[in-house]
Amino acid sequence: MSNEPSEIVAIGDVHGESELFRRFLDGVDRLASQRGVRPAVYMLGDLVDRGEDSRGALEIADEVLSHWPDSKLLLGNHDEWLLRFLKNELSLEEVFHWLDQGGAETLASYGFSITETQPDEIRRTIVERWPAHVHRLTEASFIEFAGPFAFVHAGVDPAHPLDRQRPHDCIWIRAPFMNHVGRLSHVVLHGHTPQKASLPTVTENRLSLDTGAVFTGCLTGAWVDTRSGTMECWQAVHGHDLARIEPKRLDRGLGTAMD
Repeated sequence: MSNEPSEIVAIGDVHGESELFRRFLDGVDRLASQRGVRPAVYMLGDLVDRGEDSRGALEIADEVLSHWPDSKLLLGNHDEWLLRFLKNELSLEEVFHWLDQGGAETLASYGFSITETQPDEIRRTIVERWPAHVHRLTEASFIEFAGPFAFVHAGVDPAHPLDRQRPHDCIWIRAPFMNHVGRLSHVVLHGHTPQKASLPTVTENRLSLDTGAVFTGCLTGAWVDTRSGTMECWQAVHGHDLARIEPKRLDRGLGTAMD
């Protein structure tokens, strides 16, 4: 489609690592100036939970969506947990499960502890003081397409056409997608499943970009050209400029999408 961005930078799971997120984007900004282009930024979800500054990560995401044309936020399962908490859609059991999975750190970034403040007061205050965060999460996509690429948080169910994916699969799927061998209608860029050795993995049908930033200090993304179908992997680490890296190539008998 003519209105698709010709160049896109997709960024893997941030998980509250706002400093790495900012470092990555600053590097993209410099690279864009060198190349004379302004890519769209597709954030592949899980901006929040586990890390210390989920609020800051959402602030940065709001800036990106406001100032980088055609950029998108893809909803991750952790983002959905936060959104459902704010909408009072989680059961008490689900709330405590979310808190145990990093939600407590998210609330702390807003200045709250659920042991000290009633959940209803937390919800009301966040919605009133940070409406842009709620808006961005509410408007987030489950899947996006551009050229030969699909962008999604967790992956896709190979049993269904990519344009008919179920939202739950887009934010939660693992094994049926990760273990699927065979080309798909699009090369899927995704996060959700952390890759080993802090390196992204490319197969014949996917580029897996989650390198566990909150645990490894490595935030990974890809610069893609939707016209040529080419992909480059880039990584930000604490104390260093954005650097181009080579992914792990997992050839399962069909080559890889970067060959």
